[in-house]
Amino acid sequence: MREQRKVMVGRVTSDKMDKSVVVQTQRVSRHPIYGKVIRRHRKFMAHDESNQCIVGDVVRIVEARPTSRRKRWVVDAILEHVEA
Repeated sequence: MREQRKVMVGRVTSDKMDKSVVVQTQRVSRHPIYGKVIRRHRKFMAHDESNQCIVGDVVRIVEARPTSRRKRWVVDAILEHVEA
């Protein structure tokens, strides 16, 4: 059986590179004791072959083979596009 690739949804925070974007994902959970909502975020570099993503877009990224030293994700789809 073929294993599933990891999929994440996040917001583009940087598009200054050629064919690359930085995507910030957010995870929301409750503190185990106090119950307060905790938001944790993490940044991923993703490959954007067509350079269509701009800052503020919500995108879906999929795990892929390494493209460079820090890029292991590929932009799969743009879910929300921000008008420039």
